Amino acid sequence: MTTNSHQQSIPAMSSFPSGQEVGPEPGQPAGAGGEHPGAAALRTRLRRAVSEGLAERIREDEQHGRPALGYQARRDLADKLAADAADAYATEELAHPTGAGLPPDDVERQVIGEVLDEIFGLGGFEPLLANEDIETINVNGCDRVFVRYANGERAQMPPVAASDDELIDLVRSLAARAGVEERRFDRGSPGVNVQLRDGSRLFAAMAVTGRPAVSIRRHRFSRVTLEQLRQLGTIDVGLEALLSALVRARFNMLIVGGTAIGKTTMLRGLASAIPAHERLITIEDSLELGLDRDPAHPDSVGLQAREPNVEGEGAISQAELVRWALRMSPDRVIVGEVRGSELIPMANAMTQGNDGSMATVHASTSQGAFLKLATYAAQSPERLSLEATNLLIASAVHVVIHLAEARDDKTRVVSSIREVVGAEDKHVVSNEVFRPDLTGRAVPGVPLRTETIERLVEVGFDPDMLERPEGWWNP
Repeated sequence: MTTNSHQQSIPAMSSFPSGQEVGPEPGQPAGAGGEHPGAAALRTRLRRAVSEGLAERIREDEQHGRPALGYQARRDLADKLAADAADAYATEELAHPTGAGLPPDDVERQVIGEVLDEIFGLGGFEPLLANEDIETINVNGCDRVFVRYANGERAQMPPVAASDDELIDLVRSLAARAGVEERRFDRGSPGVNVQLRDGSRLFAAMAVTGRPAVSIRRHRFSRVTLEQLRQLGTIDVGLEALLSALVRARFNMLIVGGTAIGKTTMLRGLASAIPAHERLITIEDSLELGLDRDPAHPDSVGLQAREPNVEGEGAISQAELVRWALRMSPDRVIVGEVRGSELIPMANAMTQGNDGSMATVHASTSQGAFLKLATYAAQSPERLSLEATNLLIASAVHVVIHLAEARDDKTRVVSSIREVVGAEDKHVVSNEVFRPDLTGRAVPGVPLRTETIERLVEVGFDPDMLERPEGWWNP
């Protein structure tokens, strides 16, 4: 959410002249320059055979309605595909020598192991993801790689693959083993959303672009508390106390802001204030929150939307998952990101006894969140009128929390908090109880309503915390 006190020396975008290498070439082991001549050809053959074989098995399973292979079964299949490809390469080389020659058995075993580790690892993305200061990775073709650091600085990095085809193979292999269900990546399904093993979210596109494009957004804080967010400068001590009390008092909350501003991190921070005994159901397009893997939430289930198969069947939307969640005895329903038709069932869930539910929404201001929700409602199958939508939102949402960058362009902060008080005709009526100051950080604005204060006091909130003493935002 903000930069560390440690400042890394970050190269400028022009600091990688053509031909300069930083570490070994992606996909090549250290010292690969002196390897056996046949190893490179074998490595290329193995990469393609394994990635294409895994993708073909996924398509066949979908077409025949078979259950998806588990991780170990996929790894066993990859072992067999690699061994068969190595045998085929040896047969062809013996029949039609290329001059490279057959690599010795120990080299062949080494290459097979490296390729499998690469396919079941992260390939050329590995060194970038190993750098905890890198927050966003954008790839516009195998050799045009750009990163953004946590402190806002940007840099161009070395290639992540030797060719665009190899980049596609890498993404395809990552998609084949991602999350709870494999996801295709080919001309029939040219876009794929994947959760990596560290919780980062990868989106890739091919066929609809001149070159394959990949974007990876990292979650530097897979587990975070409101106290840690205060230490990072996202909130001050008064906001920490208020937000914690809002969660304990079971107010329904929306976290809003722009792309990559830290909405998911804030959602995790708010969830840290939920009592451990409560049952949580989370709903996401691609699993990111990870509350079901957090020991602080032992009774938690994560649901992930499913894309259609090759025949265009079997899709399960977030809207449907919200309806499922209501049948799973939740204390709270948490939607990772509201982007469309799931709004109506989510709002209904918030008004049917599941107080304390949360969701994130893309919006540029706290006030603008209401217009965004109205747009989603108008596009939903229910086709609610603006007046009906506003009534539903006003009855479902209690608090809107907006995140933005502070004026220093380095720190993500809570900049605004609105308390929803009702609806009048075509408008949702709200009070901006915290508004941005000259630095962009939220400071007290319109007082909270008396009935809101009373609910907060019941869970141990001290109203004096709203009287902001000078110095809270100082380091």
